[in-house]
Amino acid sequence: MPTTVNVNSSICGFTHRITGKLEGKNIIIDIESPCAKIKKMSHMEVPMMETMDIKDNYVMEKAQEAQCTPICIVPSGVLHVCRMETGMLSKSLSRKNERVSIEFNEV
Repeated sequence: MPTTVNVNSSICGFTHRITGKLEGKNIIIDIESPCAKIKKMSHMEVPMMETMDIKDNYVMEKAQEAQCTPICIVPSGVLHVCRMETGMLSKSLSRKNERVSIEFNEV
């Protein structure tokens, strides 16, 4: 069963649906999004071994090519899906905790 997550980018007003499935040594990622930049990276075949580094990895490279802003949280969502599909992040733990958030308390 593929992994699916929703990423709510409330600052830009978009919600994105990321789906990933491990096929061999690649994670096939599809993203449904109203954002033109994210649409440019909406189908990726992410090499499993190119998700290990936080900065130098396939997903961040594609985000740079699509000219995502540095604060875009979609690449992080994609990496979460990749980690779940490869077993490096527990699906049951992720489901139990339900969400990851950034709270702006005093700006």
